[in-house]
Amino acid sequence: MTDLEFVTHHRRVLHQHPEISMQEFRTTDHIITFLEQMDIPFERPLETGAVAYLDGNSDRTIAYRADIDALPIHEENDVPYRSTVDGAMHACGHDGHTSALMLFAKRCKALADEGQLLHNVIFIFQPSEETAAGADQLINVWQPDMEIEAVFGVHMMPNEDEGKVILRDDAITASATEFRFYINGQSAHVAAKHEGVSSIESLLHIATQLTQMQHFHLNGLNRNIIHIGNLNAGEAINTVASQGYLEGTIRTYEMNDLDTIKSRMQTLARTSSELFGSAVEVTFNEGYPPVMNAQALRQPVEAALAGSKVDVDVVENDKPYLFGEDFSFYSRLAPSYFVFFGSRNEEKGFTSSLHTATFDLDEAVLMNVADYYEALMNEI
Repeated sequence: MTDLEFVTHHRRVLHQHPEISMQEFRTTDHIITFLEQMDIPFERPLETGAVAYLDGNSDRTIAYRADIDALPIHEENDVPYRSTVDGAMHACGHDGHTSALMLFAKRCKALADEGQLLHNVIFIFQPSEETAAGADQLINVWQPDMEIEAVFGVHMMPNEDEGKVILRDDAITASATEFRFYINGQSAHVAAKHEGVSSIESLLHIATQLTQMQHFHLNGLNRNIIHIGNLNAGEAINTVASQGYLEGTIRTYEMNDLDTIKSRMQTLARTSSELFGSAVEVTFNEGYPPVMNAQALRQPVEAALAGSKVDVDVVENDKPYLFGEDFSFYSRLAPSYFVFFGSRNEEKGFTSSLHTATFDLDEAVLMNVADYYEALMNEI
């Protein structure tokens, strides 16, 4: 079986059997079967996922991470390997990340058997990137036996053409924070609505002010997202709405901006209560910090991508992407670096965005990922 046949086979098996966050039991079994067949030692710090190890010829240890979970999306692709699970799909390329890391592990095992593996290698197959911060959970319970020098990871990027790799020092993705407004008014019959306190009045005011926050209170040179994803209020057509609710997400790569947004939201909750008589509370669920690429790793990353083994063009991003990614937590273990591999191929029809029902990719791009991982071993 060639390397391309290997990644194609494993990626398509995983694609046909997607599992959402923290439910990746069959996926974990597939990975562990592979590790056992290759005689690569591993452990399971969490119920799903696995961490594997190989000893090399130095005392230096490099870690590589792949995420293994799928999304609650019903696939619309008409392909032989489409998802067999209603309402679940690998729409973010995690099946590709996993298969590429499996191929790299296979190559490392061959080198180790020949006594030619340069460094110790850790292969992290991590659950629940999409929700519940699987990286954070893993780091909280897993104690590596050796000091890790660096952690590397990749992500597919269908907005960029195949053959391109997107990188950036410092922040390359945004933080992700959820917010929720709870509004308690006073119900009354519509015929005596002046006796009630309408939660809708507060809700409309809050929604309007949130949409203006970026314009009036944040640096216009910074890109931020303050997104309302759900709002509702009321109980019946002929009563004053007593209960209201609004929720959304904040995406920013400037922590000062995040502090400003949260402070303004708290002020908005307080002043809305005073203006309209309803009781308003806002809560925050701290999500993923921004992925911060260590500048000290830029040189080996660039050298690996520029080597003869990896056939790609490097693109420098001037601003971070405004989505969250829990690879950010690995910077607690060691300096880390995260890059994006372009997967757009108009000729083959691979043009759909991440998290869409028609996302797909050509497995050939995964060969470049494995080549990049292998090239990094020679540059660290």
